[in-house]
This record gives sequence, structure tokens and C-alpha cells, in this order.
Amino acid sequence: MKKSLLYFTIAVTLLSSPFLSFSQAPTLGTAANFVLFTTVGAVGNTGTSQLTGNVGTNSGSSTGFGNVNGVMHDNDGASAQAALDVMNAYAQINSATVTANHAPLLGNGEVLVAGVYAIPAVTVLSLDLTLDGGGNPNAVFIFKIAAAFSTNAAAKVKLINGALACNVFWKVEGAVDIAAQTAMKGTIIANNGAISMNAKDTLEGRALSIAGAIAVDKVLAYTPTGCGSLLLTGPAAPALGTIACWALFSGNGSVSNSGITNVSGDVGTNVGLTTGFDALHVNGTIHPGPDGATGAAAADLLVVYNYLNLLPVDIELLYPAQFGSNLVLTPHTYIMKSAATFTDSLYLNAQGNPNAVFVIKIKGALDALVNSKVLLINGAQAKNIYWMVDGAVTIRTNSVFKGTLVCNNGALNLQTGATVFGRMLTTNGALGTAAIIATSPSGACTPLPVTWLYFRGRAFQQNVLLEWATENEMNNSFFTIEKSNDGRSFQPLTTVNATKTTGTEEHTYSVVDQQPFNLTFYRISQTDKDGKTHPYNTIQVKLNSGRGLTASNYVQGNIIYLLTSGATASKGSIELYSAEGKKISSQSVILTKEPNSYNIAKPLHRGMYLLYLQSNGERLYTGKVMVL
Repeated sequence: MKKSLLYFTIAVTLLSSPFLSFSQAPTLGTAANFVLFTTVGAVGNTGTSQLTGNVGTNSGSSTGFGNVNGVMHDNDGASAQAALDVMNAYAQINSATVTANHAPLLGNGEVLVAGVYAIPAVTVLSLDLTLDGGGNPNAVFIFKIAAAFSTNAAAKVKLINGALACNVFWKVEGAVDIAAQTAMKGTIIANNGAISMNAKDTLEGRALSIAGAIAVDKVLAYTPTGCGSLLLTGPAAPALGTIACWALFSGNGSVSNSGITNVSGDVGTNVGLTTGFDALHVNGTIHPGPDGATGAAAADLLVVYNYLNLLPVDIELLYPAQFGSNLVLTPHTYIMKSAATFTDSLYLNAQGNPNAVFVIKIKGALDALVNSKVLLINGAQAKNIYWMVDGAVTIRTNSVFKGTLVCNNGALNLQTGATVFGRMLTTNGALGTAAIIATSPSGACTPLPVTWLYFRGRAFQQNVLLEWATENEMNNSFFTIEKSNDGRSFQPLTTVNATKTTGTEEHTYSVVDQQPFNLTFYRISQTDKDGKTHPYNTIQVKLNSGRGLTASNYVQGNIIYLLTSGATASKGSIELYSAEGKKISSQSVILTKEPNSYNIAKPLHRGMYLLYLQSNGERLYTGKVMVL
């Protein structure tokens, strides 16, 4: 009785369908949401296929599929409506007025303009077929094929001049066989025929059958965008509150690190201790133990978790143990109802919307295996990605993870070489890192007491001059310079007190390392007046030969003279600094092999000065000068 009623409804639909002109696209209704669908028959998959769009049958079963970026609909209300809508679309295409007849061979480099093409026999697509929209994004291409349709291996449908896959339609009276490595565009509707797609096929469109099985094998197929389709935005993002400032945080548990971990954002816990982090490698605040900021963060984290936990779900990923494996997801709220294993790559596709939000909820633990990667395409941004995990999380060696991860009642373990563009947060559990990189999308929320302009070093003879500059010094106490011969183990070189003036003006500083290594690594940090230290940068300086220069200086009155000889002829400059590191003057000179003297003519007050000579980016000479 049910099938008789359905067939009667379909017959009424066919009789009442409007006729199409060549410039009109058929209406797909709910069938537009399906990437693979048949009204009668099985739908099966072999191997790992990447599918975006719903998959199903109204009379049969779907088997062999892994995670699908869509909803599986077999023999339910959605499949019944899709069956009606496919029949309606078929009827509309059938009634479309033909504008051109075409031979049964398509492609081989031909270019076709918009229109309705009638093809009377079994048809083959070979090599390249280019569809030219003529600059009209509403250009419609309809192919009415009166028999079976197939493609040769590696055949391609190409779209140019505004043509869109959502405006391309293939009506086939019989079976459809898409050979391996074919790049197909458009919606295929097969009447009384099966559809098969083979390894490395790509379909930007839909494969729909009125009565016939659908079989795919290791394909990439996705519903097209445009033509009035809704712009996917995903759910509304949670309000992060103060937790936005944090890169690594536990509401209740120790936060520890081993190795050199670089963090942008705050680090800490609200219950326990934070240990092992080097302030020189944290662009943010390290909270050694609970304080007011950690209390606020813990409260805000619970609000975020509760929001994500109650968020309505769009799509269930049915195979959590196969998560990743080059799966492509679009802006939605997803759920996996058990522990997930993340393998290989996950692509998050914003479809051109940079504000699109992704939420992935996992009702169990998450294990991101070695070298697994979250990859963002078509405008997706890490700040718009949220993960909710009810269980422990392990991000293994050399993995690349993106988004804000909220772990509920589970430990967080980030192994050596892992890179996080987002936040790693747990409501209750220990958090451990080992030589990772973690960058919060908000960066460090606490303004630094200085704005850095540069930190640089130059070799001259057997010394190294280190120079740096800042502005906007508001709460600065002193700078610390450290040195290393391997870039890993550093030892103190000196500290330099901050200028006593504040405001927006530029402040310059310098120190001389008189015992550098042949290759020396230098790093600088700044400590504010309440004892907090902020790292800036690490540089390396290699000693130069001095290029044969000999130099000396003397004072006559309150004017300094520099004498040189033996240098390779070149342009250079002489710079004079106060003992506090403030630049007094700079002048250009021509170095010569013959003895020469240079007059630093600016009258000077009594005191100690530093004199530097440089050429071609190298410091060739430094000398202390006392003006009496």
C-alpha cells in the first residue's frame, strides 16, 4: 500500500512538472542535500572515500562507508522525500527544450556553451570537456543522454568563465560508469540504471539514481556550492571570557613541562602547581599556582564546556576509530559517541567563509597519533574551531593540532614536537607538555611593559656589539642578556637598567661582549617592576676577521679623533655612544689602506664614551674614550 501511494505521488509529480527553458536549472528540493542517493537499490563503498553531503537509499541499504560529512538516510522520512524530489527533477529535465543535438562522444578538447544538449545513444566522455559560462554565473548546462553514459580514465569536465557545477546536469537513461581518475562536474540523475565511481574519481556534484545501485571506490565527492545554496556558518561560537587569554590551563591539576616549550598565551592551573616553563619562551604570564586569574579562568572554562556539551548536533561521525584519514569537514556541529583515534590528516573547509565555526564533540578520549595534522582550507581559521572531549587527550609527537580543545575530566598530554595553534584546556586533570609549540589565537592578553623595535648584534674584531631599541616603556625595570655557544644552554652575560623616562619615545641600548664564541647565540628578556620577566628574541652572531683594520683614538679638548690604517677600501660609518648606551652621533666615512684620521666634531661633555666603526654591516672597531 505504501509503495502504491508513493508511485501515485510520483506520477502526479511528473504530470504537474513545469517545462524548463535552456536557461533554467531544475529544482532538486531536498535531494540537493545528498551527494549519493537512489530511490531503489543499495548504496555501497569500497576503500576510504571522502564524501560531503548526505548518503542514502529509500529502498535498500548503505554499506561500507566510513565517516561521512553528512547524514546517512536509509528508508526513513528524509529518503522518502528525496525520492520524490529526484523524480521531480528528472521530470523537469525531461521536459527541457533541446537547444542542440550532440554526437555520442563528448570531450576530446571541445568547448560547449550553455544550453540543453540531446544525445541519442550510448555516450562516452573522453579527455577534456570544457563548459564555458560566458561570464554568466547563472549559465545552465543540461545533457539529456538517451542511453548509458561512461567516461574514459582521467577524463575531465572543466568549468570556465563563471560556469558553476551547481548549474550542470546529466540525465542518463541507463547505467553510469565513471572510470578511474575522472574529474566530473554536475548532478547526475540515472533513470533505471546503476552508478559506479572508481578509484581517485572526483565529483563536484551529486550521483542520484531513480532505480539502480550506487557503488563508489576511494572517491572524493562533494555537493556543489552556489546557485542559492545556503552559506554554511556553523554554530555560534562560545563566549570564552578570560579563558581566551590562556594557551595551556587546567582547572584542577598540575601543569608541567620538560624541554624547551614555546608558548604564546598564559599558562597555569587553578589547583596545583605550574612547573618547568621558561619565562624566556612564554609570551604571556606563567601562573606558578592558583590566583585570581586562574579562578576566573576555571569558572569561564566550565561555562564554555557546558555550552559546547548542550550544543545541538548536525552530523554524527559514525566511526570514531577511523577519524582523520583525510576526512573533509565543513562548518557544522559534529559528534562522535565513543573514543576517537585521529590518524593522518583532517581537513576543515570553510567554503570561503572566514567566520565559519566548527565544533567537534567526542564522547570519550582522543588520541592524535604521530604526525597527525589538522589542515585548514578555504578560509578556515583556528580561532573558530572548538573541540569538546569527555576523557583524556594525547597529542603525539610531531602532530599539528588547531583549535580550542576543552577536555572534561581527563588529562592532557602533548608530546615532543607537537604544534598547537589554539588552546589546550582541561576542567579536571593534569596537563603535561614536552618541547612543544602552543600559540593561543588571542596571544598574550596582558600588555607588555615595553614595545620592542629590534634586537641585533654585530661583530667587530674579536668583540660583539649588541643593540636593541624599545618604545612605550611604562613598567620596565631592566633587561637581561644571555649567551650560548649552541643555542640551547644559555649563561648570563649582563643586565642593563631601563631608562628612567617613560612614554612613547624610542629608547636605544647597547652592550659589548668582549669574550664571544666564534658563533654566539644571544637572547634578551625584559623584567618589569613587579618582577615578571618577558622574553623577546634570540639572535646569533659570527665573528669576522676585521679585514686588516688597525685603529686607535685620542681626545683633543672635547673633540674625539679616530685614526685607522690597513683597512680594505670601503664605505663605512663611525658611531658614538654614551656609557649608558645612548647614541650621540653617526657619520659616514671612506676607509683607506693609508693612515687616516676622522674628526668626530660634535663638542662633548666630560665622561666616558664608546666609539664604533663599521663597514658593510660588520663592526670593525670599538674603543672606550674618556673626555676630561
